[in-house]
Amino acid sequence: MVITRFAPSPTGYLHIGGTRTALFNWLWARKNKGKFILRIEDTDLKRNTPTATKQVINDLRWLGIDWDEGPDVGGPNGPYLQSQRIDIYRRYAQKLIDKGLAYYCFETPEELETIRQKAAAEKKNIVYPRPERFPDENDVKKAHAQGRPVTIRFAMPDSEIVINDLIRGDVKFNGSDLGDFIIIKSDGFPTYNFAVVIDDALMGANYIIRGQEHLMNTPGQQELWKALNFGELPKYVHMSVTISESGGKLSKRERPKVLKDAIKKAGDINLDNLAQAGNITTEQLNAFLKGEAIPDMPAVDAMAKFLAVRLPEINVVDFFRSGYLPETMVNFLALLGWNPGDQREIMTINEIIDSFDINRLIKSNSLFDRSKLVAFNTEHIRMVSKARLLGCFKEYLKEVNSPVIKADDDMLERLLEINAGARTLGDIERKSTFLFVDNASIEYDDKAVKKVLLKDNAIEILQIIRDRLSTAEHITEQVVEDMLRKLAEERNVGLGKVAQPLRVAITGSTVSPPIFDSIKLLGRKTTLARIDITLKKFGNI
Repeated sequence: MVITRFAPSPTGYLHIGGTRTALFNWLWARKNKGKFILRIEDTDLKRNTPTATKQVINDLRWLGIDWDEGPDVGGPNGPYLQSQRIDIYRRYAQKLIDKGLAYYCFETPEELETIRQKAAAEKKNIVYPRPERFPDENDVKKAHAQGRPVTIRFAMPDSEIVINDLIRGDVKFNGSDLGDFIIIKSDGFPTYNFAVVIDDALMGANYIIRGQEHLMNTPGQQELWKALNFGELPKYVHMSVTISESGGKLSKRERPKVLKDAIKKAGDINLDNLAQAGNITTEQLNAFLKGEAIPDMPAVDAMAKFLAVRLPEINVVDFFRSGYLPETMVNFLALLGWNPGDQREIMTINEIIDSFDINRLIKSNSLFDRSKLVAFNTEHIRMVSKARLLGCFKEYLKEVNSPVIKADDDMLERLLEINAGARTLGDIERKSTFLFVDNASIEYDDKAVKKVLLKDNAIEILQIIRDRLSTAEHITEQVVEDMLRKLAEERNVGLGKVAQPLRVAITGSTVSPPIFDSIKLLGRKTTLARIDITLKKFGNI
């Protein structure tokens, strides 16, 4: 049976690169009717964030990625949080010590830095000097008494290590160049490279599908697997890197970086108020600006909102909040480094599962093309069923706390219908918000006012529209269309010269659903009230 796993660290929200890793593991398990496991690697106590684990689970669920074993579903190989498996790791570390394959170390951070500096000065690889005699329990007691840190290192073999990668073939390493690495830290917690091997073996993972950046970790992990007699090695698959349109690797630090740059560029920001907006202390904000720490993502988002700074979508939840469909994200991410072997691009999840084959993964980097993602989303909005689209729209409106959520299902379905061809659910929401706010709350876009209301006799035209709408017997889409077209003919101008002033008057901007539908949905009374407000505000300018 094919058994894959996804093992994120809760040091931040689910990044798009990690999402692709989860997706490929899930697809391979589902393709082969195997098992997919979710494991949370939360042993980095200093970097764990309080909201990350819950958000990772929510994001995977939103995408439609489910798991057969994991934190919230249980299973025979739990616990599925590494922080609850500490005794297991210590037991296996002791086995390695008993076999002479691991040993205690007592260097302070300052002493380790001296070793690094010496290697750098000699232009050599930084390799820990293995002692001729491995310390015993008496040495450990002495070290504790002296207040020295106690760690455990794995003794790497000096021979050549060959990693058989299903994408890259045989990749060779010299064990002596890699050096002995820590498997148990001074706080008693395992390092990533140790815990991951124990968990993969005990949970039965036989395909390790992950990013290319993990390739350098694999030699040590493979040798640990052998040293612990875990049997047949898993099959390794190291996926290509996904790069941004600027040419660099997509990074989860991109959003905080944009925020930090905006704060520094602004210069005169009241940091106390900004920290309060992010629900962090001023000291934490200053540490962030100095590059010493990154706040939890809700704080980053809140501070960006406070400053009206738009952050790029990097995490799954960012794309949710921008109005992308789960079907879009799965389809788009699946094609980053993989193809179905034909010309298809727009595919359903079931079609992707049926076609998925890890032997079709490619070595070359893949581009995260945002314009292509938008095109995919436009197509999936068109493809999904009306019921599915309505459900996604309601989830989106709730997530962004939009006033449009006040609409009933009939109204929401109508908004989706008249906005056919929209690129994102966010576009539909922004075009529709004017229907659900008080007349006094309409905010006029400066560009729309200058470009439309203050040009080409727009106020005069708006007054005529107001008079004709007030005397019309009925207000329907057709009545409004006929009235506006007739007025355009009378004034000898294009329809836009008539429709746009009306659009700005009722919405505050030049963007809305079709103007005929907008008037019908808004109703005669409210439409006239907003025209009156506009005439009063701009009529004498």
